[in-house]
Amino acid sequence: MAGHSKFSNIKHKKERADAAKGKIFTKLGREIAVAVKAGGPDPVSNMTLKHVILKAKANNMLNDTIERGIKKAAGDMGSINFDTVTYEGYGPNGVAVIAEALTDNKNRTAGNVRNAFTKGGGSIGAIGCVSYMFARQGVILVEPGGTAGLSADDLMELVLNAGAEDFIVSDDGYEIITGVEGNDFSIVSDALAKVGIQPVSAEITMIPSVYVALTGADDLKKMNKLIDLLEDDDDVTNIYHNWEQ
Repeated sequence: MAGHSKFSNIKHKKERADAAKGKIFTKLGREIAVAVKAGGPDPVSNMTLKHVILKAKANNMLNDTIERGIKKAAGDMGSINFDTVTYEGYGPNGVAVIAEALTDNKNRTAGNVRNAFTKGGGSIGAIGCVSYMFARQGVILVEPGGTAGLSADDLMELVLNAGAEDFIVSDDGYEIITGVEGNDFSIVSDALAKVGIQPVSAEITMIPSVYVALTGADDLKKMNKLIDLLEDDDDVTNIYHNWEQ
């Protein structure tokens, strides 16, 4: 994994988020609402909600906004009718792509996702066609200037003692990998919060076991178009791929 830092992907996502914060916050609000309906409004007992809150904070959503979203969802559970849907397929040169969505209209979302794959030079596949190449893990990214004064060695000791599986140093910062069984991701996140560290990203994600490089200008253009179209879709909440960037 050391040669495949997630910082490049995160920077791309952050740039788009800064340009379209309203859309990002709308998606996060939907994730909060679904998590509250599934497990209640208390993030202490609802790990899914806690993970979404961490993701929201990493995207600079204000605490007041998060709390309002939780309260609204808790008081209006009957109107929350979103289904979780996952799509798998291939981009240019066989790049594996997974798109997760929350939707109130599966036909609309399926059509939009299929269109994104087609315009991006790829194709939708059957469920399971690419997910076997990914492992679900927690990934926390900390920038060099965001360590609250801790050295790299001290930061590594902190997170490994808290239960992190791996600690990767790159020019962009520090990549902390956790398991997702039990509360590993939350425990490590809490350990960072206790010393005042605010990650640039903290989420449960899908990490590929193999990567695919794209070198042709046409393939690069199409792959970027595929990702852009999926990110622009209001229903798509998460996108994973094994494009080596």
